[in-house]
Amino acid sequence: MDDSVLIEERIGHVSVLALNRPAAMNAIDPELGAALSDAWDRLQRDDETWVIVLTGTGDRAFSAGADLKTPVPERSFAGAFLGGTGPRPVTVPPNYLKPVICAVNGLAYGAGLELLLSTDIQIATPEARFCLPEAKVGSIPGAGGTQRIAHALPRGIARRMALTGEPIDADTALRLGLVSELVARQSLRERALEIAERICANAPLAVRAIKKAVEAADQLTLDDGLAMEQLLWGSLRDSEDRLEGRTAFAEKRTPVYRAR
Repeated sequence: MDDSVLIEERIGHVSVLALNRPAAMNAIDPELGAALSDAWDRLQRDDETWVIVLTGTGDRAFSAGADLKTPVPERSFAGAFLGGTGPRPVTVPPNYLKPVICAVNGLAYGAGLELLLSTDIQIATPEARFCLPEAKVGSIPGAGGTQRIAHALPRGIARRMALTGEPIDADTALRLGLVSELVARQSLRERALEIAERICANAPLAVRAIKKAVEAADQLTLDDGLAMEQLLWGSLRDSEDRLEGRTAFAEKRTPVYRAR
């Protein structure tokens, strides 16, 4: 059995990351946080990784959040905030090029929910629960939770979750659009890989351009977003993959994309 805190597996052009501290409900301690940060950096540079699936081991939790039982190394706030000496974020970095699918196999609390919110596509088991409980322990969601929850959910619901620390169940998460699909536990990994393979069947440079354009829509005016869309479209015009896609369509065959 793999005793790594983060298990990594490659299946074709899909890299699967599994949080692996099931006895601690996959709570994120400094070791797991560092492993996640390293993985995001490495997979971003890996030409053979086109899509990433993120999930957890065990049958109780995707992640119960930060491990409050593990001491956090002391450091000055100024050093961490202004000097770059603090830990790197465990969530998917902003402007990440490659799509990340989150397969939630149980509780997604605190940093676990913040991880989910930083991904592109979210599916979950019917047993999953979602919560931002930081206020209950005198803190705030500090890994992007206050910002991303406000984009992901209606205003009143987002504020209620953050201010009360109350959880929502999987059916509510599906109704609100926090996840796009509920899948039986035994089929969760298979379904996540199926979605990943569907994305991998598309031209990877086009997928990354679409991801950038869609993410920009949250921050730009419509006019600026349309201008960016045209620039991204133009950047793909002479790519090998676009030419391959058009040729394969004309020849009625499956295209062979190379991310070039």
